[in-house]
Amino acid sequence: MSDALSRSMQIHKHVVETDRGVVASQHRQAAEAGAEVLRAGGDAVDAAVACGFVCGVLEPWMSGPAGGGAAMHWRADTGQAHALNFGMRSPAGLQVGDFALSGEGVAGDLFPWERVVEDRNVMGAKAIAVPAMVDGHAAAHKRWGRLPWAELLAPAIEHAKRGMAIDWYASLIIASATRDLARDPDAAAMFLMDGQWPCPFSWTALATDRINQARMADSLDTLARDGAAALHGGDLGAAMAQDVRDKGGYLTSEDLAANRAQFHAPLSVPYRDALFHVMPGLTAGPTFARAMEHLAGEDLRTPDDAYPAYARAMFAAYGDRLASMGHDGENPATPGCTTHFSVVDRDGNMVAHTQTLLSLFGSRVVSPSTGFLMNNGIMWFDPEQGRPNSLAAGKPCLMNVCPALGEANGKRFALGASGGRKIVGAVVQLASFLADFDMDLETAFHQPRIDVSGGKGITADAALSPAVMKALEAVAPLTEVRRSLLPYPFACPAGVLDTRDKRYGATEVMTAWGDAVAEPV
Repeated sequence: MSDALSRSMQIHKHVVETDRGVVASQHRQAAEAGAEVLRAGGDAVDAAVACGFVCGVLEPWMSGPAGGGAAMHWRADTGQAHALNFGMRSPAGLQVGDFALSGEGVAGDLFPWERVVEDRNVMGAKAIAVPAMVDGHAAAHKRWGRLPWAELLAPAIEHAKRGMAIDWYASLIIASATRDLARDPDAAAMFLMDGQWPCPFSWTALATDRINQARMADSLDTLARDGAAALHGGDLGAAMAQDVRDKGGYLTSEDLAANRAQFHAPLSVPYRDALFHVMPGLTAGPTFARAMEHLAGEDLRTPDDAYPAYARAMFAAYGDRLASMGHDGENPATPGCTTHFSVVDRDGNMVAHTQTLLSLFGSRVVSPSTGFLMNNGIMWFDPEQGRPNSLAAGKPCLMNVCPALGEANGKRFALGASGGRKIVGAVVQLASFLADFDMDLETAFHQPRIDVSGGKGITADAALSPAVMKALEAVAPLTEVRRSLLPYPFACPAGVLDTRDKRYGATEVMTAWGDAVAEPV
């Protein structure tokens, strides 16, 4: 993958510094929408709502109203962390017998499950789980929001009315899924042009092509007027569910009404002199906690010393996850397709928010009544029966998401990432960089990382020194890769940091669209 890449090119992102609030997102325009909400007097939660819905319009293959996820909230006035789960579930009417194993070996998407006949758990209407992203935003807004809900959805509605502009990055993403998108007439109509991926530019000028998202704009307008109830028990949700059933899936209005966001006590993780708060339950939070527990017993004197320790900690943590929670490795050739953003407002309130459709373009199915691209959350389940995470009806999905809050060395921060199984390893390393080595956010985000995703080997950034590589080889088989714009060999994090006097925001160095944006004056 990296043979043709330049050895002399260096990519650097400056960290945003401000005495106000800041939003760090995988899409700059989503971060700008959140930052404008902060300028209007909004809470970090208000900014997260605006940012999240714009992400669903401008990164529609990563997340959207037909997805799910989780978020960690820090409330500065009470000094408390709150965990909010808005994950997906399998529909109550799902028929396990529809997902017979094909006997053709391993599936070709994010997880190396045994392949199912016609890849029904990966793409198509039967792969669609019950979403809850809209209710996740609504639940947080109801509890802490300051600005009217409709105002927060207005930026997403305006973007959808214009339609997402197709630049080189969007064209490349669409090209990677063209064959799958062509299977669904509504997905093909939205994302393809004459059955082909769109061309982002001519030789001399940028193209002006845009994706038609007018139907999505209408649906977002309904959500702005009627709130999450429009999707969870209302007419909008009924129309979406009917679309899914018409295409052979199981989703019903009753499923949508039943799957609502839930607040939980966070999983608090003491670590040396630091403290972290992560998601409990069927997320990567417990895996993060196990990794940090193991890491606490290691002697970390320098960052170079730490990499073998990170590898050992992640092998131990994934050993527990595979034994008790049910995931069984990952296909390293496929990127995780999720979006994460982090927010801090001028009062010190924080949000670490991860939302997803699971795979790139989810199920590759569009609901024509709503204009929403649908998730493929059923792929989170192991199609083989008799395992901890085996597919069943009415069952919550086991997510890879790991939004995290932390406090170390007099600094408070919110972190998270996209990238499937790569997420938790990235969050563990960034947490250690900030806690163990007192790095600033810019240094932490530019520091090389490794990945251990539950397999037998280690993937390491080629920027690491030969001595570190040798030490890693003593732990497990090693593969060296270079950071690239696409595909991402490592997760794509976004974080904010608060020192009380100043606030900072950063995103993954290699993301073409990702950026942190400070609250305007």
